[in-house]
Amino acid sequence: MAKAATQSRQSARVAQLRKGATLEMVRLTCPDTAQALKLAENFGIAVIDSDGIRELHERLIIETADSLSEALGERAMQIHLQRIVGAFVGSAHGAGQFYSRAVTEARDATAKAANDTRDEDLDGPVGYDSAAQRKREFAADMGVQAHALRMAAEGTIAAYKQIIGEVWKPFDRPVDNPGHSLDRKAAETQMSAFD
Repeated sequence: MAKAATQSRQSARVAQLRKGATLEMVRLTCPDTAQALKLAENFGIAVIDSDGIRELHERLIIETADSLSEALGERAMQIHLQRIVGAFVGSAHGAGQFYSRAVTEARDATAKAANDTRDEDLDGPVGYDSAAQRKREFAADMGVQAHALRMAAEGTIAAYKQIIGEVWKPFDRPVDNPGHSLDRKAAETQMSAFD
């Protein structure tokens, strides 16, 4: 019985971690180069230089690290670059999630507009786009933006590997949950009344 109690206390001490965005998450939510090109062509959006964005951000991080190399130790540099790359990856992931929601809204609006019996989804006055068309165009814009941020994130990750010599991984920080520990203390106090 004492062994079971010890094991439950140990498992209760396991810290919950807040997971950071990963490159895989970015790649799942943000369009790749081929898809961004297709969006640009189909919606008349300017074609972006994907490789140029990636290379520029890779150089930016490398030059930043070079300028700080005399002032920062190896571990301090790693922590600093970890945070910078994490910000780029988090930004790209957020843009990718926003893009995904915009695509869902565009699909829903387009499906509703295809229903001839719905008056509220009919095209607007002559010369104005329908609500569904505006949502599709907005989603396409968000897709190209998410792709650009994906390329920036990939460039910073490549620079991190070149500078630090390791593959970048997100920092998983413990979740602050002060109310939970207070609840646990109250429960322990209440349970002690049964002894």
